[in-house]
Amino acid sequence: MALVSLSPQKLLERLAPPRGPVSMVLDTDTYNEIDDQFAVVYSLLSDALDVEAIYAAPFYNSRSSGPGDGMHKSYDEILRLLERLDHPGAGLVYHGSERYLEHLDTPVHSEAVDDLIARALAPRDGPLYVVAIGAITNVASALLIEPAIGERIVIVWLGGHPQYWPHTREFNLGQDVLAAQVIFDCGAPVVQIPCKNVAEHLRTTVPEMEAYVKGRGAIGDYLNQIFADFHTDHFAWSKVIWDISTIGYLNNPEWVPSELRPSPVLLDDATWGPEDPSRHPFRVAVDIHRDQVFGDLFRKLAQRA
Repeated sequence: MALVSLSPQKLLERLAPPRGPVSMVLDTDTYNEIDDQFAVVYSLLSDALDVEAIYAAPFYNSRSSGPGDGMHKSYDEILRLLERLDHPGAGLVYHGSERYLEHLDTPVHSEAVDDLIARALAPRDGPLYVVAIGAITNVASALLIEPAIGERIVIVWLGGHPQYWPHTREFNLGQDVLAAQVIFDCGAPVVQIPCKNVAEHLRTTVPEMEAYVKGRGAIGDYLNQIFADFHTDHFAWSKVIWDISTIGYLNNPEWVPSELRPSPVLLDDATWGPEDPSRHPFRVAVDIHRDQVFGDLFRKLAQRA
């Protein structure tokens, strides 16, 4: 499903690690656990990142009654974060899809999809970075409706596992396989940050949270509280904050080493097909420098407080 007509040279230019200020939108299933909250805050505290819009993404787990309910709960959680940051939300936050993509040729319409298309097509210097940290139906639907946006965006997605892993059924990709197939097949510039052996290194603990997050304003206290409440037994316990990997990459790509490879073939059972050298390139993270990413977030919280 080649939707996007970028020249090989332009695609490689788009896939180069970002340098300097970045214009971005954030697509997030903010209430599915607690890591998205950290990513939303990190992005808004990063001077090098211009967050133009935040889209609520669908999710379905024990914290929702279905994908649509998850999307609405995520929307409400975004507003709670903005309130604690004393950040205006008018014109910034948009409802996303009520369901996952169900057919490869049938997009799911939403106000987030409409906004993404409009922003991507608006005149600007450089690409719009579309940072996705949940099920990726909003982004896939926008590409299906208006493929031309693929020439004007760079998708940075926390989703899936590395191609050497026997399957790729982590939460973001596993619940939204068809949308993920659109993303990997469409020809748009894609940067994938896998979960296993990459984003999963981003672990922190209650003592570290209490030392560097608690007391950093209303937002620091909120992040510390939801972290502590996520697990009842804190002895020898750490928690991965997956989603800040994407923001760390945009702030400093050297903290998230990556390489160019042929875009992967995602099969219907959420496993990877054999690598096909003839496919268009994408960028995939292969490691992450945990201390640099968390250190940057902690410093930004301290500066704001």
